[in-house]
Amino acid sequence: MTAPAPPSDPAALARAPAPALSPDQAEAWDRIAAILQRAGIDLVDATSQPATDEHCEVLAITGKAGSGKTMLLAELTRALVEAGVEIVSGDYEPRRSRQARRLAILAPTNKAASVLRARGVPATTIHRILYTPVYDPEYEKIAEWLAGNAPRPSIDGLSDTALQRAQSFYEQVKSIPGALAAAGLRGSDFITGWKRRDDPLDIGFVDESSMLDARQLEDLKELFPTLILFGDPAQLAPVGQSGEMVFDRLPAPSRLHLSRIHRQAQDNPILDLAHMLADPDLGFEEFERQIEQAARRDDRVLMAERVNSDLMARSPVLVWRNATRLRLIHAFRRAHDAPEAELLPGEPLICDGLELPLKHRKKRIDLEARGLIKGAQVVYLGPGRKPGFSRLHIFGAEEPQISVASIIKIETDPDAEPFIPFAATMGAAFVHGAACTIHKAQGSQWREVQVFAPDLFAAARAGRSEAGIALWKRLAYVAITRAEHRLHWVIRNRLARPTTALNVDDLVKVAAPLHLAPTDGGSD
Repeated sequence: MTAPAPPSDPAALARAPAPALSPDQAEAWDRIAAILQRAGIDLVDATSQPATDEHCEVLAITGKAGSGKTMLLAELTRALVEAGVEIVSGDYEPRRSRQARRLAILAPTNKAASVLRARGVPATTIHRILYTPVYDPEYEKIAEWLAGNAPRPSIDGLSDTALQRAQSFYEQVKSIPGALAAAGLRGSDFITGWKRRDDPLDIGFVDESSMLDARQLEDLKELFPTLILFGDPAQLAPVGQSGEMVFDRLPAPSRLHLSRIHRQAQDNPILDLAHMLADPDLGFEEFERQIEQAARRDDRVLMAERVNSDLMARSPVLVWRNATRLRLIHAFRRAHDAPEAELLPGEPLICDGLELPLKHRKKRIDLEARGLIKGAQVVYLGPGRKPGFSRLHIFGAEEPQISVASIIKIETDPDAEPFIPFAATMGAAFVHGAACTIHKAQGSQWREVQVFAPDLFAAARAGRSEAGIALWKRLAYVAITRAEHRLHWVIRNRLARPTTALNVDDLVKVAAPLHLAPTDGGSD
């Protein structure tokens, strides 16, 4: 997997040429523009007025893969920047006047946010917006200077050269923590803690809103008087919501569906296959024949006789059943001669949550802000300096490398307790990431994706449905649309031997680790 792109420069986004909108995108634009105008922002005149205390207004823009939701979100972001609206990044919020209007572009996971950032949209996570960093007053002077709100400061212990490095970094990447790190500071030097946001924001765009649950939507409605949701109704609903997504419960006037599939999407054989699944008469066997035909025409689709173990190191095999996931993980580790009692550098992991007591609430917020939230995908780089600590690379995080107290669980049997080769007494919990369920893969994308077809065949034979749609079709749709470039449709329960040993060379060159303060259950 390639490294995530740095956060976008909103000014550069505003300067980019605007593409033409399709009729249904134009209708969505007009609906959103009307909501923004009622909120005091005129996209036509590129002007904004101070916010008023109106009630929350919510609109959901839905559409399948290729319908142009992300392009519409990016165009609206640019128009708001041109109207003088500030982007809230989540890493630092400069002092502002009461007149300023603010926009936050959110995603439920770091990986989903990084997909947007790679496309030029300055997105952050919901977790990162709910909690704001508290900066040391001395170093906050640097942040205010970089943001253009204060003169260049003089800081004891920081040379002019260090400040120049910070300024040069910030001119290229609008990240205050990144700029301070470029000056030679650690996160524990300038961030003294985190606090839950106690004042509402302004405008919120939420991508991948099919992943939201009802509680998250209520939290967002309390935070944003103007809230626009972007989501795919063909994906899998959150667990426990009976196949319903949060936008399904909105009244009809608060929903708008994008039905047109754009030319660039029509030229994509992977999306062609995804949209075939809308045919209610399509059976599993016929769908596999369509995949086989697509593979003959285009090398972006591959009918694979066995799982490629080399790909598993950076993108998990997508499965339906948990037992299949565990068998593939066990086969992957055995193929790499991984010892039972330890991990090899380069093994993929998935964060399974934070096991910290209430008294360590500050550390929990700290780790979540760094990207260690449930479902985050990471790679093990090696042991930390203290027992039970691990050095990790977090995919999708703006500062991807961290050393953290870890509880790593190696599962071998669905009915047995996981084997824990080593662990801190508390910290971030991880399961192996060489394979994962399709449900957990939502919001993520990889350049190449392997879908384990025998599991989807089992789902088809089971005859289950979700919200009136065959479950296997929902699973197949989500799984194949995770692929950015190539889809591997694996038809046999076999694993190919790896051609290269596990390594982390592609990750350690991405960025130097930004260490946090050494505390129990935190980073070393």
